[in-house]
Amino acid sequence: MIQMDLNADIGEIDGEAGRALDRKILDVVTSCNIACGGHAGDENSMKATLTAAGERGVSTGAHPSYPDRENFGRVSLSIPAEILKDSLIRQVQSLVSIAKASGQVIAHLKPHGALYNDAGKDRDLSGLICEVADEFNIPVVYGLPNSELQCAAVRAGLHFVAEGFTDRLYAPDGSLTPRGEPGAVLESNDEVTQQAVDLAVQGRVRASSGEMIDLSVQTLCLHGDTAGASDLAAAIRNRLIESGVSLNAFSQEDRRA
Repeated sequence: MIQMDLNADIGEIDGEAGRALDRKILDVVTSCNIACGGHAGDENSMKATLTAAGERGVSTGAHPSYPDRENFGRVSLSIPAEILKDSLIRQVQSLVSIAKASGQVIAHLKPHGALYNDAGKDRDLSGLICEVADEFNIPVVYGLPNSELQCAAVRAGLHFVAEGFTDRLYAPDGSLTPRGEPGAVLESNDEVTQQAVDLAVQGRVRASSGEMIDLSVQTLCLHGDTAGASDLAAAIRNRLIESGVSLNAFSQEDRRA
């Protein structure tokens, strides 16, 4: 049977409405990436999201970003490496400290938005992100397959998890189509669930050119800030299970002691 992790970026919407949506998504996914202050999130949202994930047995990860709440971390920033690293350390430290206080473990790190995409192409930036993961003994890094981040994780002795996106359009080279381009975010439930199955079962995805390209992944992501995210999450889960996919977070054997 095919094994697949289903993750979501959460803790990104303010207030109780955001927490309620997160809880619905956490009922469905096997791991989550929690915003820790760079693009969204604060102490209250981190605490609530960690609690909800723990109650459901969902594996938790840090989701740091460029320090840019105004643009939701979706704009590339040209800032000195040492300043960026300090920001990422502060973000991850906030989440790790809250998790430790409740006896929880931050199992993985996944950069957010523009930082995620930039790290996929930039050797130095990807190395910096892996340094931050190592600083907190976080053994697993999520990122684009066949990317600079994957290479950096291997060099750092970290476990790299190749991630596919259920709701994003891919370019023919396997990168994500920039959000500013038409069709970059898939809006049809049928399109999204079919892409999830294609990635999980076939290890392939339809690119913007119309061709099917190979893309081997171990986790699938859905975005918690997408309209109708909780219903879409359930639809993706059901379609994957119907297609013979077993959904599980990564075992402790994949992580450092």
